[in-house]
Amino acid sequence: MPEITRFYGIVVRMYFQQSEHNPPHIHVICGNHAAAVEIKTCRILEGILPSGVLNHVRAWIEIYREELQLMWDSQEFKKLPPIE
Repeated sequence: MPEITRFYGIVVRMYFQQSEHNPPHIHVICGNHAAAVEIKTCRILEGILPSGVLNHVRAWIEIYREELQLMWDSQEFKKLPPIE
């Protein structure tokens, strides 16, 4: 699973397989926590993240939502900048 970005100890990835299920989402790993987060709504689809981590991820998704959706649709990997 390619790593899209990394910031504040948070790793964001996306599967690039035809079998990956909808809705469009990213996978977030931080320490011992992992979750799938929907791109459109920023809600957790499965897993658990601490609230501070989820807030950072939601802010990052807001910035890169269009690029993430395009990546999901095209299945073409692209690294994206972290939050600073």
